[in-house]
Amino acid sequence: MSNEARHALVTGSSSGIGAACARHLLALGWQVTGLDMQPPTLDHPRFRALTADLRDAVALNRALDSVAGANALVHAAGLLRTGRIEQLDPEDGLAMWHLHVDATTRLAQRLLPAMAAAGHGRVVLIGSRVARGIAGRSQYAASKAALVALARSWAAEVVRQGVTVNVVSPAATNTAMLGDPARQDTPPKLPPRGRLIEADEVAAAVGFLLSPQAAAITGQELVLCGGASLEGA
Repeated sequence: MSNEARHALVTGSSSGIGAACARHLLALGWQVTGLDMQPPTLDHPRFRALTADLRDAVALNRALDSVAGANALVHAAGLLRTGRIEQLDPEDGLAMWHLHVDATTRLAQRLLPAMAAAGHGRVVLIGSRVARGIAGRSQYAASKAALVALARSWAAEVVRQGVTVNVVSPAATNTAMLGDPARQDTPPKLPPRGRLIEADEVAAAVGFLLSPQAAAITGQELVLCGGASLEGA
């Protein structure tokens, strides 16, 4: 596939992992459409910004109406709200579910059938190592865990049409989300590697999964944990 034909839709493209993914793909020659509720922070001739709240189904569908020819999707937009059992706010849980699960489903419904019809496509969802469960982040963990089930299910549906669907799940990543006042009661824990994961490292993993060399990888979760998943670590 020529560089001109590579077109990725990246959500959450104004900051953090989404912005890193957009920059990385632009450096690789991709055309990138960014979708975020915040104003764009990237300026590049092959970058186009769309503004919408992905939790708003009407706004999301309106934005997707103007996206044509995307053969890759990177869903990096995320929201974190924390709290132990007695502190859980159902509205926080719904907000995370709408962004991490419902919006993902709407994006896939609009883009995956076209990819399958074309015989090629790539989808990478940004999950979290927290999806395995951690005290104080149950609602977040549940919504991120759902991404793995969605990815495996969709991968099984489109694997014969040349489309892959995978999840990249980093541990605590060095982004502005770490400074969100909403998570001050549950500070990030450094992995055995001794430092946080960098957004550019996540973007590099995403870039590989979008590449032709990753055509045989689908329905998988790639965990970037800095050693935190090692037995006894």
